[in-house]
Amino acid sequence: MALSPDPVLTGVQIAQTIQGIQSSGVIACAKHFIGNEQEHFRQQPEAVGYGYDIDEAVSSNIDDATMHELYLWPFADAVRAGVGSVMCSYNQINNSYACQNSHMLNYLLKAELNFQGFVMSDWQAQHAGVSTALAGLDMTMPGDTLFDTGESYWGANLTIAILNGTVPMWRLDDMATRIIAAWYYVGRDNASIPINFDSWTTDTFGYEHFFVGEGYGLINEHVDVRAEHADLIRQVGSASTVLLKNTNKALPLTGKEKFTAVFGSDAGENPYGPNGCPDRGCDNGTLGMAWGSGSANFPYLVTPDTAIQNEVLSSNGVYQSITDDYAAMQIAALASQASVAIVFVNADSGEGYINVDGNEGDRNNLTFWKGGDTLVQNVSAICNNTMLVIHSTGPVLLGNYSDNPNITAILWAGIPGEQSGNSIADVLYGRVNPGAKLPFTLARTRQDYGTDLLYKANNGPGAPQVAFTEGIFIDYRSLDQRNITPVYEFGYGLSYTTFAYSNLQITLTGANSFYTPTTGSTPTAPMYTNSSTDASQYLFPANMTRVAAYIYPYLNGTDLTKSSGTPNYGDDSFVPANALDGSPQPLLPAAGAPGGNPGLYDVLYQVRATITNSGSVAGEEVAQLYLSLGGPYDPPKVLRGFERLSIQSGQSTTFEADITRRDVSNWDTVSQNWVMSNYTKTAYVGTSSRKLPLSAPLA
Repeated sequence: MALSPDPVLTGVQIAQTIQGIQSSGVIACAKHFIGNEQEHFRQQPEAVGYGYDIDEAVSSNIDDATMHELYLWPFADAVRAGVGSVMCSYNQINNSYACQNSHMLNYLLKAELNFQGFVMSDWQAQHAGVSTALAGLDMTMPGDTLFDTGESYWGANLTIAILNGTVPMWRLDDMATRIIAAWYYVGRDNASIPINFDSWTTDTFGYEHFFVGEGYGLINEHVDVRAEHADLIRQVGSASTVLLKNTNKALPLTGKEKFTAVFGSDAGENPYGPNGCPDRGCDNGTLGMAWGSGSANFPYLVTPDTAIQNEVLSSNGVYQSITDDYAAMQIAALASQASVAIVFVNADSGEGYINVDGNEGDRNNLTFWKGGDTLVQNVSAICNNTMLVIHSTGPVLLGNYSDNPNITAILWAGIPGEQSGNSIADVLYGRVNPGAKLPFTLARTRQDYGTDLLYKANNGPGAPQVAFTEGIFIDYRSLDQRNITPVYEFGYGLSYTTFAYSNLQITLTGANSFYTPTTGSTPTAPMYTNSSTDASQYLFPANMTRVAAYIYPYLNGTDLTKSSGTPNYGDDSFVPANALDGSPQPLLPAAGAPGGNPGLYDVLYQVRATITNSGSVAGEEVAQLYLSLGGPYDPPKVLRGFERLSIQSGQSTTFEADITRRDVSNWDTVSQNWVMSNYTKTAYVGTSSRKLPLSAPLA
């Protein structure tokens, strides 16, 4: 999950995303579980390809309290939202691979969070056979040990492991039940749609089995499923744009400015076309999508250059642009003529298998790409009405731009998708009043964040080790703890209007003040299959047509030591003590329902505050609730709720938020449960993590 460094914000977003996806009949997949906090060294073969000498993937070493209070928190929300699948990550956690880490999969995810769906591996994240099955992995992707080998840790080897008793039948039944349960849960039994596209090629005709070149025919019907998607993505792009600076109401523009000039490659087109770089693996033109296997093809990409030009020309204005970042002489000449100069810069990142300009998935720094800082400085030195628009995948360093009097406006527009230009034009020209808030902190220096990535392999040639010694103190929590002033804090964002906060009220709900740990035991592991141990019943069916390199569960013969057709990964030396025990097991105190103990979600307090639009135009405000838990090892404050409110000029509305037991609890490593400390707890309500005009203790 890369939605925000804050667990509550991430949890709310992932839950709503899951509900949206699954309401359309698609199984959502929450990923990556867990500790996948950097791309460097996530896969040993990938890292070796970059020239690093390591034997294993990186290990994220995370303590129990940090795991629960930070990294596991949004996954609890995902499970509670009914997510059908969870993908285990490439990395190790505490020196055990995520897809064979029984503590993460069996204990935390399936037992404590009561996850009912299936766990699938990231592609090539499975490193063993029997041990992954026993540790809780339910589906392996893509099925073979490495891409296109035709060899598998499971396949026939899993059949052998079942027949020789290395993996119990109840575990296989559990895998199948979880997968089919998710399929039923989203209604696929009632709404089956034939496959009409191929994920490996956009060709209309080709091979159904792409890798081996078999089954030639129609493979892509090119069904247009967009409907009103353009309107929606345009709305999302503008609604998520954060206004960071607006000196003397420089924005919104009118379209009738004397001379509008736009600068930067980020305003223009990729010369190879919007999909000219495989998996968006370059930084050419405006940044509408990050790179990696999760990217999609643009049907088109509306650039800021096009959208702003259309805006100005529709008012019969003067418009010119330069999208070559390094055309210094021409840039200076144009900036000297402009009455308003809009500079577009970006910073990209993506998945680790792609290296863009020396950035191996992770960014090497927090500065703008393509000489963006020089571009901003050169334009703003000449034009005293320079506006800066940032497209980035995360935090960037703004230098002194927030204090520069010639830079009159700054906007962070994220990575907005195909309607990028129209979305930013809607904000620049006032059709949309910006109301979004920063999902992370913009600090003054890289060091201010307090932690960093591991860029050089340590512990070589073994597994690189990353100790999460910062614990729960990341992003705004870290800066607050160390009393460091950011440029723009977490939750910050301006509007074309202003808002006033008043009348904070905190009400006890009368909910049960006692938290009841879950007790009892699970039932015996159910077994639904009446299986035979006769290997002859699992041979390839007679006259079966096999697809080359396909992973089948069938055996080549009845001798289990030779029947898989691939190396035997069913070695029972991988089986830990009690791993085959299907007898009733003690329920965990923090368990009890999807998302954890139901008592964690009891609402203990209700918070209300009055938000007034004190400005001259209608606008939207994201009111935010923070709590101080009061303990010596707690952050000064943590986000616990927010609500986006639409308010007419001169009108007021009520911000409402619930405080649950989980919100006011800490993880206790001894009792393995959530506990409420005796320290005084305080609620704060305001417009950002550093602007909290209202506060009151929780009685």
